[in-house]
Parts: sequence; structure tokens; C-alpha cells
Amino acid sequence: MAFFTKVIKNDESYDLPEKPLEMEAIINEPAAPMEPLAEATAARLRDSEWLDRSGADGQLSVDVFQTPDNIIIKSTIAGVKPEDIDIAIDNDMVTVRGSRHLEEEIKEEDYFYQECYWGDFSRSVVLPVEVKAEEAQAILKNGVLTLILPKAQKAKSIAVKVKGE
Repeated sequence: MAFFTKVIKNDESYDLPEKPLEMEAIINEPAAPMEPLAEATAARLRDSEWLDRSGADGQLSVDVFQTPDNIIIKSTIAGVKPEDIDIAIDNDMVTVRGSRHLEEEIKEEDYFYQECYWGDFSRSVVLPVEVKAEEAQAILKNGVLTLILPKAQKAKSIAVKVKGE
């Protein structure tokens, strides 16, 4: 087993004691397996209030882009029926709400991983331009929700001449 005998800091050299430091015994011990640590951390997070989702909706990921005539919003909403989705357009904001239901009951202790979100979700998006809400379309295909929001006609800029009296 090799021990360091000198420390160089800021171009200065310092001799270390010939007797190994107690800290070295800790450094030289084999690392403990990580699985028990990971399991304990996951259990602590599961039981903490920090991850308490009661009363809070899950949030959807969205892509928002434009074509010459439309604003398009796409979101992956796998496992949700069209009747479980509510879309509201208010002024310059679109809100998508819904619920994803777990079809079977699985005991907590039977999970190895639980990463899917089950329950209520919502997402509001501020629209970059005015849209014709009454002409909006929503299509759910292969787990992808697509909102097509036609752009409102842009107001033309008109110059007004001022007359002198």
C-alpha cells in the first residue's frame, strides 16, 4: 500500500506525517455496494412530502410551432381516451386538462420501477398570436394530441393623415 509523503499547494511543498492518517483507512476500504443506498434513497423520497403529488396535476410536455396559417400544439398523451381530455381556449391561452387512469391495481411493493404518471394532468400555453378559437381542431392519434389553431387575420396598419384647420 502506497502513501503520499508530500503535498504541494500553491507551489509550496509540505511533508506529511510518516504515520498514515486515520482518513486513509476510510479511503482504502472497498466501496459499499450502491444498490442498498439507491433503495434507501428511493424509499426516503417516496415517503417524503417533497414528492407528494396529492392535489397537484402532472404536467404535459408540448411542442408549439406555426405554419403560415396555424399555430400547432402537439403533446404525447398515451393511454388517455378522447373523452378524458378537456381543452379550453381563453383569450391568449390554451389549457389542456385530462386524466390518465391505471386500469389495474398493483401493490406498491410489487413495483420495481414506477415512472409513468397516472392521474390528473394539465398544461397551459400562452399563444404567441391571436387565434380563431371557434375554428380550432383537436385530433388524438396514436397517443399524440394535435391542436390546430387557425391564426386570426392580422390587423393591417393604416396611416391616418392629420388635417390642419
